[in-house]
Amino acid sequence: MTTQMQYAKQGDITAEMKAVAQKEPLSAEALRGEMARGRVIIPANVHHLQGKLVPIGIGKGLTTKINANIGASRTRASKEDELEKIRACMKYGADTAMDLSTGGNLDEIRQAIIDASSIPIGTVPTYQVVEEHKTIDDLQPSHFLDVIKRQAKQGVDYMTIHAGILQKHLPLTSGRITGVVSRGGAIMMRWMAVNEEENPLYQVFDEVLDVFVEHDVTMSLGDSLRPGCLHDATDAAQIEELKTLGDLTKRCWEKDVQVMVEGPGHIPMHQIQENVALQKKYCHEAPFYVLGPLVTDISPGYDHIYSAIGAAMAGYFGADYLCYVTPKEHLGLPNASDVREGIIAYKIAAHAADIAKGIPHARDRDDELSKARYAMNWEKQFELSLDPERAREYRTSGLSSGADFCSMCGPDFCSMRLDQKTRGRETFNEKKTGSKRSHRYAKDENDGAFADIATTFLKSK
Repeated sequence: MTTQMQYAKQGDITAEMKAVAQKEPLSAEALRGEMARGRVIIPANVHHLQGKLVPIGIGKGLTTKINANIGASRTRASKEDELEKIRACMKYGADTAMDLSTGGNLDEIRQAIIDASSIPIGTVPTYQVVEEHKTIDDLQPSHFLDVIKRQAKQGVDYMTIHAGILQKHLPLTSGRITGVVSRGGAIMMRWMAVNEEENPLYQVFDEVLDVFVEHDVTMSLGDSLRPGCLHDATDAAQIEELKTLGDLTKRCWEKDVQVMVEGPGHIPMHQIQENVALQKKYCHEAPFYVLGPLVTDISPGYDHIYSAIGAAMAGYFGADYLCYVTPKEHLGLPNASDVREGIIAYKIAAHAADIAKGIPHARDRDDELSKARYAMNWEKQFELSLDPERAREYRTSGLSSGADFCSMCGPDFCSMRLDQKTRGRETFNEKKTGSKRSHRYAKDENDGAFADIATTFLKSK
């Protein structure tokens, strides 16, 4: 099997590279070059490519991507619920989704998600290993390999592998408030403590890479020691594991396995730039995949808001891929409505980051929506919105669909209508219907005449 990275190193431009280049500001050749260098990835399992998968790119020079986490639990396991969530992911614009199921028929749920999904699907195989064997302490490295092989054959596009947490890192967590908050990391910590051996995924890392090469699965190096609160941010445990992840990144590239590196976590705003810089330094500019980061710890139920603040900043400073947080983070299993809220919050963060980073044409949509807003062209505003349904719902609440104003200012206190009236301009609705308002001032389509019109307006007052 030849991976996307191996093709890129050979100088070959694949159909997947061409498809991604058509949607991004890089040419196909520039994209290939970045993939050969390891700074861009296209998570695309060969089996999922035979289904509905539409390839996307993540990394340097590309638009910032977002991931949505879904998945069943032991307390609520339903294939239909997860299919509803993946449909919500695609509808509201998530670029990828991770199936983090820990309960139910995991193979059946995952296969249904992959078959239904046009976006890349990721997993954390360790969860299934523990669920199937009902133990952590007695697991063998072979158990992890068996599940990884099975998931790769199903079509999983990328997997989070918690191979970076080592025995030497564990004492560094002693001063933390929240300890090890990564589920995969906590499982590895428990196994190492009980068995007094090195991380089993670290032991079989080369064998894992062989499976990834066979099916072209992208490696997502899990940050087992990410901080779970602001107190623990950017501590020695986090940074030492990051250095190990940098070593594992090189091992992935040596076998032509595409790789990205996961990052924190709970990070105060003033440390976000430093964290992105450290990841790029220690992990050789591999794509950076951040959870949040969450910039405060005191708002349960609003995690999607305060984490999106950190996500926008991280994206601006160079993070390539943002893992969303829903309002249910720390509280419960999200439903389809929570998925929607998390996706839109992170679409906003990613888009804001792209504008700030100067991604070509990133602001075009904003400018078009602004023109539509000024022209009172409501349908165009809905069309350009990240969530057209929500925009339409709020717009028409208490008003007829044909109203030429919103309920905030009404027809008499609308600043844009006053501006148009002063400038002598028509709104979109007036042009569409042929109706005219009573203008007190002479119509002049030339913007240069605004000063004279404004003077007349002020004198009339």
